[in-house]
Amino acid sequence: MSAPAAGERHWLRMIAGYVRPHRGPFVAAAVLLLASSLLGLAQPLAAKALIDGLTAGQGVGRALVVLTGLVIVAAVLLGVGNYLILRTAEAVALDGRRGLVRHLLRLTVPALQRQAPGDLLARVAGDTMLLRQIASQSLIDIFTGGVMLLGAVVLMAVVDLALLGVTAVVVVLLVVIMGLLMPRIRAAALRSQESVGDMGAALERALGAFTTMKASGTEATEAARIDAAALTAYRQGVSLARWGSVAGTSAGLAIQVAFLVVLGVGGARVASGAMPVSALVAFLLYVAYLSHPVMQLVGAGTYLQIGRAALTRIAEIDALPTEPIDLPTAPPVRAATATGVPAGPARVGGPTTATGAGSAPGPAEVVFEQVSFRYPDRDEPALRDLTLTVPAGGLTALVGPSGSGKTTVLALIERFAEPHQGRILVDGRPLADWPLAELRATIGYVEQDVAVLAGTLRENVAYATPGATDEEIRAVLRTTRLGTLLDRLGDDLDAPVRHRGLSLSGGERQRIALARALLRRPRLLLLDEVTSQLDAANEAALREVIQEISRRTTVVVVAHRLSTVLAADKIVVLENGTARSVGSHPELVRTDALYASLAAEQALV
Repeated sequence: MSAPAAGERHWLRMIAGYVRPHRGPFVAAAVLLLASSLLGLAQPLAAKALIDGLTAGQGVGRALVVLTGLVIVAAVLLGVGNYLILRTAEAVALDGRRGLVRHLLRLTVPALQRQAPGDLLARVAGDTMLLRQIASQSLIDIFTGGVMLLGAVVLMAVVDLALLGVTAVVVVLLVVIMGLLMPRIRAAALRSQESVGDMGAALERALGAFTTMKASGTEATEAARIDAAALTAYRQGVSLARWGSVAGTSAGLAIQVAFLVVLGVGGARVASGAMPVSALVAFLLYVAYLSHPVMQLVGAGTYLQIGRAALTRIAEIDALPTEPIDLPTAPPVRAATATGVPAGPARVGGPTTATGAGSAPGPAEVVFEQVSFRYPDRDEPALRDLTLTVPAGGLTALVGPSGSGKTTVLALIERFAEPHQGRILVDGRPLADWPLAELRATIGYVEQDVAVLAGTLRENVAYATPGATDEEIRAVLRTTRLGTLLDRLGDDLDAPVRHRGLSLSGGERQRIALARALLRRPRLLLLDEVTSQLDAANEAALREVIQEISRRTTVVVVAHRLSTVLAADKIVVLENGTARSVGSHPELVRTDALYASLAAEQALV
């Protein structure tokens, strides 16, 4: 199969896939619109009968009633059919948005990080909108317009074959012109939609660094960047409009030329007695009637090319790698921890236990066996043959210079990415054998760039455990030293939190993220620079919390501040993606020059 043929079938399959769940109302709408069109085809014949009756001096009451009835019934069927197809088209667009959003949320972390958020929003909001136009205009118009065109041609042949030949020449010329225009329309539509995505990406860039932009005084620079993207979108939109206008004008002109040619040739035939006046009137009505199906087909072809460009962009997202979909796991028995959260019922979707029914699962052990990993956009590997054991229970710290692979270790444990070599085991079980939902329910993860969502304090803390009680939430807030925040909010768990936590301090945002993780009662807690934005008093308090938690669960901490991990049971010094030494703080100060240097820089020796 050639590449173009494969592409044709691919986008046609995509359209069929979106429409198939709604084929019932879709077919009903098509039947109603087709019936309306057929009644429209009968109207010129009814007009011919009316004129023949008037010419012969016969009564025309019946013919007039028939013509009036055809007009009214056709209008009603058209209205009902249009409503039904528009409603079905909205359902198609809804399914498209839902499917694309679900796919986006299942992307692997590296796949999503390579995309521009603004462009993704444009695809979800804008490109899926074009699915509605495909369903409401392109498909139905191709079907009804094609049937109407065929029916008109047959009836025109019945009226006068000679005039049909004249009309056919003009129609064939129009088909040739459309064949030349459609590829240009498709290319212009793709460029237009891509430029809209680029504009969204430029705007998202400015809004994402809004404070930095203000502080740097670069509003004019960013405005110029967005303006340039908007101007490109405008130019591409104008290009699309130009080609669409050429197509529409060509179709309208072809019908007008056909009408004038038929009028001239037909008038000559009437003058010579070769055909009656009523036949010429009927044929001219059919030529005028041709304008509707022809414009339908031209418009449908145009929208189909625009929709095809949108489907191409949607298919690019569909082709991005996603994480596997897991079947629901059995409800776990929640482990008791030292988080200060009262014991409660099991959370659905959490980890299963290997220690027997009714027993609480204990802390998890993690083992790296010669693990190597390289990010797609980097030449040097982030990890090189890393061999490491994180024992069950206790506090294990990962330290080292920036770029040594510390955060990558946590990302691989969470399976945000897969190692290129070696394997990782949790409780002696390779990560690949863990259902993803079960693995992540076992782990609590606090990332360095903490996420605080627009909503309430309750929604943020109980984000992963929506069934948590008020008592559990308040307990974990006290554990993470957020009691003062709760007091400031009037002890109201439903107090609003602004977008990105802008109403909170950096330390409060980090502790909310920690509270969110602790509320899950994880068997393995991963902390990435959780004390980086805390003052000395809060760091000391949180350090006590982490040490207390580590007595009941496994805690892995990534830290630049060595003061956070002085009491760690095990400190792993990473350099260039591998573990250069392992030990306690006093041991490493004596035996590892890199660690001793880091400790000296922070006045910890």
